[in-house]
Amino acid sequence: MFKNRKKRRAFREFLLILPFVLLVAIFAYYPLYGWAYAFFDYKPPKPLSQSTFVGFKWFTSIVSNKVKSQEILRVLKNTFAMSGLSLLFSWFPMIFAVFLNEIKCVPFKKFVQTVTTLPNFISWVLVYSISYSIFCSTGAVNSVLMDMGLINKPIMFLQSGEHIWFKMWLWLTWKNAGWAAIMYLAAISGIDEQLTDAARVDGASRWQVIWHITVPSLLPTYFVLVMINLANFLSNGMEQYYVFSNAFNKSTIEVLDLYVYNMAMGSGGYSISTAVSMLKTVVSMVLLFTTNSISKAVRGEGFI
Repeated sequence: MFKNRKKRRAFREFLLILPFVLLVAIFAYYPLYGWAYAFFDYKPPKPLSQSTFVGFKWFTSIVSNKVKSQEILRVLKNTFAMSGLSLLFSWFPMIFAVFLNEIKCVPFKKFVQTVTTLPNFISWVLVYSISYSIFCSTGAVNSVLMDMGLINKPIMFLQSGEHIWFKMWLWLTWKNAGWAAIMYLAAISGIDEQLTDAARVDGASRWQVIWHITVPSLLPTYFVLVMINLANFLSNGMEQYYVFSNAFNKSTIEVLDLYVYNMAMGSGGYSISTAVSMLKTVVSMVLLFTTNSISKAVRGEGFI
């Protein structure tokens, strides 16, 4: 009787998660059927069934074709630079959450949190519109600088490839820092208040409480997020770089995801773009399991 009741309960719980399992299967696993295009010489509008099977031709061409190899190396350089900057400053949301938590004026604290979180819900198209209004040749910044006599001609902030990696990191941080801090704020709320009370009774200053209690309590969360970011090192997305790219900065802003998109949509290289995307997925899987192994070795537990 008890076993039957337990089975019925397990079945009901399975039904609760079934819709989410189906969504994952439809949007995450069903599109993997598209990998078949990497093994055919596919040219639309001809269907895949009528395309010529070429095996690993597109995979070998990535290495054998010198022009393609140089292009992919250039794109990988941009990808590693963008991801590396994000990884290097991955501590910023944690520190921001710590300082935000120290604000004692509740209305001001809520205002700051709201203002810094809202950009996460703004599309990259709108972000570019804002940046264009501020930094274009006739935008607010150039207009003010020219009116003050500091410059004689407009500075091409958006039409230049100089410091583009750092610019993209600044926009990404502005958009995501407030949202990323939420997880750390939740971790701070879980810190035992008896620890901080005991530290203050012992004469610890505000900075000492932060350094010896708050930050060490957040480090496990921080390391897990860093390892997840390492696993997604080659996946920086394409929306941000797509809207900010132009003829002047394309060589330095084009990351791997944008390169795959441009090959497929721009030159019609659906098959080779699929092959590059597959290789990226394989490398990401290797990084995922590698970082999980490192997590088990260092922390004693993995995240998958």
